[in-house]
Amino acid sequence: MYRKILIALENSSADEAILSHIKEFAVHFKSELVLLHVADGWVARNFNQLKLAESDEMKDDRAYLEKTAERLRSEGLSVSTLLALGSPPAEILKVAEDGHFDLIAMTSHGHRLFGDLFHGSTINEVRHKTDIPILAVRAKKK
Repeated sequence: MYRKILIALENSSADEAILSHIKEFAVHFKSELVLLHVADGWVARNFNQLKLAESDEMKDDRAYLEKTAERLRSEGLSVSTLLALGSPPAEILKVAEDGHFDLIAMTSHGHRLFGDLFHGSTINEVRHKTDIPILAVRAKKK
């Protein structure tokens, strides 16, 4: 059922909420996991057009993805990583559609109206523009 799962990570402590849930899915369904982080800083958003060098943010994000993947692999899970560049909702949707995923897993921060206006709502945009099922897990409050 969930053979291929896309996990959108933020490179923050919020990621543990979704990872702890998705590990059970992966074991039960023998799923292939793809960890995705979308770097959205200025360099990341202009990387290809301006032929820029990889930023420290992008290097840190790539290292974070690999470290997280290694931890999951050590638990016997099949995991690959992908660092995308640009707008998080747009890139998550693009990767999800192109990769033929069965599930998108993300964290939710539980923002309300003003929080969404100031912080944006990646999950809201993704859920309105995809037919792929989404597992949303609320991140623990700091």
